[in-house]
Amino acid sequence: MLRQRLSDALKSAMLSRDVRTVSTVRLILAALKDRDIAARPRGIADGIGEDEILQMMQSMMKQRRESIALYEQGGRLELAQQEAEEIAIIERFLPVQLSADDVSEAVATVIAEIGAQGVKDMGRTMAALKERYAGQMDFTKASAVVKAQLIG
Repeated sequence: MLRQRLSDALKSAMLSRDVRTVSTVRLILAALKDRDIAARPRGIADGIGEDEILQMMQSMMKQRRESIALYEQGGRLELAQQEAEEIAIIERFLPVQLSADDVSEAVATVIAEIGAQGVKDMGRTMAALKERYAGQMDFTKASAVVKAQLIG
């Protein structure tokens, strides 16, 4: 379904001559193709699943946020703006992001369900969150919430 949405968005952007969307969607599709090829030795001939696609797109957004910070430090505001536009385009394909309160609630629920006791269970907790909420939360921020709840 997500693959089809990406293909449709590329066609639509090409027809409307939206250069930024065309280039960004092409980047996404190229990264997706690379992941599909890399998955073949693992016996995944049909390509990676939706959850893995969502994680890939989350990491693409994270890379762009890091680039924005570096560009702003270097005074390259036009490049920072370009990265911000790419983030907005990628976000169109992701599910709605959970609010900070929702993330905190989701973390508490997962911790209770898996019976996490302390920081030693952080890996299991993060794995469960990634499985259930792929594409819906920033897992870098979520890990801080997990750590705080497991310690406190």
